[in-house]
Amino acid sequence: MTLTPSAQEIEQQRSIQWLVLSALPQVGPVRLAALRSLTPEWPQGWLAVLPAPAAQALQLWLDHPQRSPLYAHVQQALEWQQKATCRYLLHPDHEHWPSLLGEIADPPPLLWAEGDIQALHSPCVAMVGSRRPTRAGLQHAGQFSAGLSRVGWTLVSGMALGVDAAAQIAAMDAGGRSIAVLPGGIDVIYPSRHAELYRRLRDEGGLLLAQRPLAVQPRAGDFPSRNRIVTGLSCGVVVIEAAEQSGTLISARLALEQGREVMALPGALSVPQASGCLRLIRDGAALVRHVDDVQAELEHWLPLATDLSPTVGEGGESVDDLEEVSPLLRWLGATPTPLDALVDLSGWPVAQCQRELTLLEIEGRVALEAGGWVRLPS
Repeated sequence: MTLTPSAQEIEQQRSIQWLVLSALPQVGPVRLAALRSLTPEWPQGWLAVLPAPAAQALQLWLDHPQRSPLYAHVQQALEWQQKATCRYLLHPDHEHWPSLLGEIADPPPLLWAEGDIQALHSPCVAMVGSRRPTRAGLQHAGQFSAGLSRVGWTLVSGMALGVDAAAQIAAMDAGGRSIAVLPGGIDVIYPSRHAELYRRLRDEGGLLLAQRPLAVQPRAGDFPSRNRIVTGLSCGVVVIEAAEQSGTLISARLALEQGREVMALPGALSVPQASGCLRLIRDGAALVRHVDDVQAELEHWLPLATDLSPTVGEGGESVDDLEEVSPLLRWLGATPTPLDALVDLSGWPVAQCQRELTLLEIEGRVALEAGGWVRLPS
């Protein structure tokens, strides 16, 4: 009798395939993305299109996996994943693979993930800036991050010193979600002084992502490579402060190349950390002064399933048809209702509930309070 493999077994096999593909010689993200577009079948289709050194390494793995140099890499990854339920090996065929990231020219073939995977199913905005920000820069990072979190955006950054960390801490403090893309391995806390932020992102509704294998310390080239993932996950990037020559401007350039929105806060001419933002604005980046400006720049990225505009009756009074097009209002009142409860009541995915709540909040119909969402008086 032939046993049908379970969904878990099928997913493990897919993870192994992508672990192997990501570690083959002479095959980088750009080439793998191009080859994947040919939809080759596993394994013969891949053997036919891979360059000779990669095909030879794959054939050795297929014939004698324990003799392959890739064996230890695969086993280490699977053992890491199995030690906690909040650990994932994400690949382009995974159900939680972020579709926006798959659209860039060089998506990572594999992402190690730890934390709340649902963070990938909310609209994301990146926030980057100087590692040596001014006091005002830190304040702005916190204000913008908290404000965007309260209206449903997931904050993406690199857990770096300065603006990155300030933005991610503010997002978590506001009850929102944040994703940190690490430059080294998923188990490498960099910088080491951010051990507490790392723990919060892992354990309190955030998400850690890494493209490098376990225990790999970051090298110079890993930082711009990491930054393309930060921007690739996001609808747009907000630059808080940046010097004229800085890695932050590399992130802005990557975002433009990926077709993302680039926004920058203006600053005083006499402040060196403002010079990069002023240059971005001069070159066409959107000038943003508060959260509403960011919302306006990113509004067209949000999928609008229905028209939430109220109609006007004969007497000039608004006729609120919102309940007909937004079932969430039926379950909201003066007592806060948690998001999880709304997901259960509506039967909608988390991401759809969050998008709908964001739109309702923009309309002034709902608000996020301690303990959940409430409906505001008409």
